[in-house]
Amino acid sequence: MGVDLRQVVAGILTITMFVMLIHMIKRDHFDAVVQDKFPGETDDADFENTKFGGTHVTKNIGLWKGDATDNIKPCWAEPYGDDVEQTEGFVTFSLTNGPEYHMSQIADAVIVARNLGATLVIPDIRGTQPGDKRNFEDIYDVEVFTKSMEGVVRVVKDLPDHISKKNIAAVKVPNRVTEDYIATHVEPIYKSKGNVRLATYFPSVNMRKAGKNGDTDSIACLAMYGSLELQPEIKDLVNSMVERLRTLSRKSDGQFIAVDLRVEMLDKKGCQGSDDREKEKSCYNAHEIAKFLRKIGFQKDTTIYVTESRWDGSLDSLKDLFPKTYIKEGIIAADKKKKLEDLELEKVIDFYISSESDVFVPAISGLLYANVAGKRIGNGKTQILVPAAIDSSASASASNFLSSYISKKNHFAYSCYC
Repeated sequence: MGVDLRQVVAGILTITMFVMLIHMIKRDHFDAVVQDKFPGETDDADFENTKFGGTHVTKNIGLWKGDATDNIKPCWAEPYGDDVEQTEGFVTFSLTNGPEYHMSQIADAVIVARNLGATLVIPDIRGTQPGDKRNFEDIYDVEVFTKSMEGVVRVVKDLPDHISKKNIAAVKVPNRVTEDYIATHVEPIYKSKGNVRLATYFPSVNMRKAGKNGDTDSIACLAMYGSLELQPEIKDLVNSMVERLRTLSRKSDGQFIAVDLRVEMLDKKGCQGSDDREKEKSCYNAHEIAKFLRKIGFQKDTTIYVTESRWDGSLDSLKDLFPKTYIKEGIIAADKKKKLEDLELEKVIDFYISSESDVFVPAISGLLYANVAGKRIGNGKTQILVPAAIDSSASASASNFLSSYISKKNHFAYSCYC
């Protein structure tokens, strides 16, 4: 009996679509699985849904280039200083836990100070270790920050001597604080005490666009993407490390991948074990990231930067498939290596290299992923690939794994750039 070629082709296509559907279901589950608890948060964070389905990406064009928009630029409206009645009090706060938190903490503090008509005190920066405290200008350019706040809020470096820090009321506010929340929970305390000290907590890691909030969104855009710039010495250090990675990437035209993969975080989530039969994934270890990158087409000589602080044996499986895999120690100048003893500086390096790489791959969800995505959108570097376990029989096009922050343009940063 003869075989109808059209029936054979139709059968193959049906099986392929079925496999892809199973793959999508797995990825949807992963996107809904929680990451770690963040300081002060009450609920868990979601790994935003990843786009699936799309045309096959051809060679390096699809691997290295995302959904970039030419000539993207800030388009938030500048608020006017006379919109709010000025008061005599002060808002103080500290930056904590690294740059991915700093962006959100700055935005919330500026929005609160703006709504209260209060004066904002430039924050200090506090590390995770007791007593680890430094000045704002040790990391960021204080002149850039102060200038960016002109016409938005009044800014001073320090509290006046007559105000005792002990008498300032402590207030917790949720990330992406709203005007209603400020009016209900912060303003009464401010009017009663005269000054407040803010601490931002993170009920969830949600950087998706919401409904338009007018002036509040404009202020958040300015604070997150227009006020924080590294001070010159640290900027030069980060730039030199990025240039070193580009030099090591000659065979890929100076392009490299940054992977946010921190072993301690993976251990907390129980992600170090690999089981191909497991259908539910919450994060990916080095071996799984290596297989993912090879499956979607990255070659052996691809340069990879990993955010892990010190080399860990679990990274060997990544280096086996991609010999040009580096951590900070491998790309920092010899006379600068002592700086890596500073854990807070390491976080700064990781955040900004992840923001500047040609491709960014988050091995686990969280605020670093969300706020790196925002920085990359503003820089036109939109190739963010969310990993997944890929069946051997499934198609493995890079476009299938493009972050939905990008593919759906649903990140808050798209409210700020156009």
